[in-house]
Amino acid sequence: MRSVTVVGAGVIGMCVAAYLQRMGASVTVLDPIEPGRSCSFGNAGALSPASCVPVAMPGILKQVPKWLVDPKAPLVVRWSYLPWAGPWLLRFIRASSAREVERSAAALSALLRPVFDCYEPLLKEAGAEGLIRREGQLHVYETEAAYQADAFAWDLRRRHGARIEVLSSSELRELEPSLAPFFTKGIFLPEHGHCIDPFGLVQALADSVRRNGGTILAQRVLDVEMDADRPRAVVTAAGRHPVDVLVVAAGAWSHQLARHFGHRVPLETQRGYHAMLRDPSCAPRRSIMWAEKRFLATPMQAGLRFAGTVELAGLDAPPDYERANVLLEHGKRMFSGLTGGEVSRWMGHRPCLPDSVPVIGPSPHVRNVYFAFGHGHLGLSTASTTGRLIAELVMGAKPFIDPAPYRIDRF
Repeated sequence: MRSVTVVGAGVIGMCVAAYLQRMGASVTVLDPIEPGRSCSFGNAGALSPASCVPVAMPGILKQVPKWLVDPKAPLVVRWSYLPWAGPWLLRFIRASSAREVERSAAALSALLRPVFDCYEPLLKEAGAEGLIRREGQLHVYETEAAYQADAFAWDLRRRHGARIEVLSSSELRELEPSLAPFFTKGIFLPEHGHCIDPFGLVQALADSVRRNGGTILAQRVLDVEMDADRPRAVVTAAGRHPVDVLVVAAGAWSHQLARHFGHRVPLETQRGYHAMLRDPSCAPRRSIMWAEKRFLATPMQAGLRFAGTVELAGLDAPPDYERANVLLEHGKRMFSGLTGGEVSRWMGHRPCLPDSVPVIGPSPHVRNVYFAFGHGHLGLSTASTTGRLIAELVMGAKPFIDPAPYRIDRF
């Protein structure tokens, strides 16, 4: 039996822990925050096997000036953070070349396509099958010009096997009668789905890990003690924990731990926001992306969630909840006559790499260290496949997909 310490109790870390247990490992999870309470808590809930399009796309450079001056843009950069964000943005722009986009799309597609198959045994074990809906996903457009501007992205999805149905204005309203009448065209992705309670999903996985003998400790890793070629222990405020195998799945803080093993990773937090409307007067059956505004509306157990957009401001800046208010404003335009009760607002740190491809796999510098971070906007959609892949690599099994595209030294 291998003893594995997982740093991070978000959806990635808990899927890693659950799959390791399925393959016979003994698991300890360390995180100062309760499972699922960080980035996993407030995501848009989408489960998107065809979302292989990276954030950086050809033509992105033309958008940068808008980001710097429009506080309501889908991506904004706080001026005070620009000196720190600048080097990452340069890498991000380089990743938008056609060649890099094709590489990233292939890597993401391999990781995304088996999402439901890889979740199935974990959800069954956790008794959480009811948290997943497979109703497809809609992308809606106000104008034909906006739809045509996304042609390259839709073609990219098709080439990677996505099932795509183009809908007229009347077909949109037949599928989702509550949509506002100004949407003229839509795309329906029948293979997609959504989670009605992402926090509840991670909590269920954590409970399952505990029932199967795992330990989850509310502790922050402060340091790593090393032998000559492998970690010996991790150090927290509560003391030291001996380590056999270490998996770093600490989200937007993972690059800080990776430095202990000689890795400099261009990880940035793309801060995301949501606004949740309780008791909405109407709600869609599925998650819907308003393409021009770049956000998702998703029906949840607790209400209707509007989530998305990107803010570059670092890990320490206070939230700007005006961005959540903008999402709510757009959401009320999206659905005719939408009203509701209490509104909650949230901000979380998405761990993003310039090419949108996560780091998954072993450290080439030290033995018994593995990484699982940088999943950006696709954490929920790639968690189950990441968990399976890491468990296979740690336990010496043949990996079900090629891990090479996700190696940490590609930078």
